[in-house]
Amino acid sequence: MTGRQEQFSGEEAPPAHLQLDLGRLAAWLSSRLPGVDRDLIATKFKGGQSNPTYRLSGPGGSYVLRRKPPGKLVASAHQIDREYRILSSLASTGLPVPRPFLYCEDEGVIGSEFYIVEHVAGRVFWEADMEGVSPSDRATIYDDMNRVLAALHDLDPQAIGLGDLARTGDYATRNLARWSKNYQQSALEPIADMDWLIETLPRHLPANEQTSFIHGDYGLYNLIIHPTEPRIMAVLDWEMATLGDPLIDLAHHLRAWWDLPDSGLAATSLVGLDLPALGIPSMDEYLARYCERRAMAVPDMRWYLAYAQFRYAAMVQGILKRAADGTASSRVMVHSQHRVVRIAAMARRSLETLAG
Repeated sequence: MTGRQEQFSGEEAPPAHLQLDLGRLAAWLSSRLPGVDRDLIATKFKGGQSNPTYRLSGPGGSYVLRRKPPGKLVASAHQIDREYRILSSLASTGLPVPRPFLYCEDEGVIGSEFYIVEHVAGRVFWEADMEGVSPSDRATIYDDMNRVLAALHDLDPQAIGLGDLARTGDYATRNLARWSKNYQQSALEPIADMDWLIETLPRHLPANEQTSFIHGDYGLYNLIIHPTEPRIMAVLDWEMATLGDPLIDLAHHLRAWWDLPDSGLAATSLVGLDLPALGIPSMDEYLARYCERRAMAVPDMRWYLAYAQFRYAAMVQGILKRAADGTASSRVMVHSQHRVVRIAAMARRSLETLAG
């Protein structure tokens, strides 16, 4: 088992500050969910959610509880009521999502708001190469991942009750400004390529921006795959879902194909792997299949990829700034700052052929 898979898979006992008052929780749930009684057991999923997520087990079966973290929070963060609304709207669309059951805004039950959804049994792969999976199953899983994303982007937000989920229009402009500001506030040293991107990306904004319902962090690591079959059972982590340009969502999703193939803060990369032998499509093949499913011409992705890479570099820079203000080993800091420089250079190369 490789590093990320071992680090993030499975469940663990909740740390002290995230433990649940199971007696109070069971009392609240007993009249609302079948089979819940005082013999409730809670384990916390190890995966990297910003909102702590637990499996609740009892004689009546298993459920999943997702909560706001305890303590003082930024008002715009950890909007689990919004997540629950999204899951409720998607439940009737045919997309694979966990079935929502309950939302509790009473912080007196466990100390923060939470919601309950079904527990979907299956596998979560934190490594893009899915170690131990056959090439034929890898090919099927990647194709199903492509299918679900295309179906997600084809949803009509108004028809599913999410037309007012977020502001629409100028999505690329607004998000580019946001991430430029975030980067500038977290920069630890000058990076010429990031400055060039901040200046150049706005000059080449794509025309005719689309608006769709988008996930925001769609990837293999946010999917539950059937325990034995190569198909998606559920899409997870809707915290960043919004209304925006589906091609920006797609470019972020394509990260496994363009990310740097070294370790550190990144998810695993497919760069340098023998994709045909693994049963994994190339990025061009994957993009073409997505466009075929959506009945659209294959777009020029250079700006979108450059923006996704710029945004990713800014995200990593933000993590480094927080680490510099708190705790992080110098080895990780040096390695990861170098990573921002390399990602910025990659983004510039992506855009230079378009910018001239």
